[in-house]
Amino acid sequence: MRTRIKLTRAGEAFHGRLTATQTDLMGKALGLLDDWASTDEALVVQLGADREEVRAELYDRLQGDHKTSREFTLTARELHVIHAAITAIAPMFLSNRGFSEEGFYNRTSFFRENFDAMALSIVHAVSEATAP
Repeated sequence: MRTRIKLTRAGEAFHGRLTATQTDLMGKALGLLDDWASTDEALVVQLGADREEVRAELYDRLQGDHKTSREFTLTARELHVIHAAITAIAPMFLSNRGFSEEGFYNRTSFFRENFDAMALSIVHAVSEATAP
């Protein structure tokens, strides 16, 4: 999976091209956390956004044909919510026996390192786009 992304400033937001796999990973993280959060307040604590924002403003926008790359313009807040979702997925697979790599892959269709690499790539892309 290609995890490196490039973003450019677009006013107060960031613009970039995401592959279908990248948007699938982001959407999977948002969808699973939305399903797992017991209350709207719990989701706000975890992601900094409520269900309406997660579903209508991000999850639905990331859905597509799952075959082609697409252009996106995302605000820093939206990138934060996506980053938070990507980094919050792994702890959901912890148990008293440790981390379940198999359970993680079965539920997400991705390896944990793909999520970690994508989270890091988002931070690097924003840093590069905002560097003087």
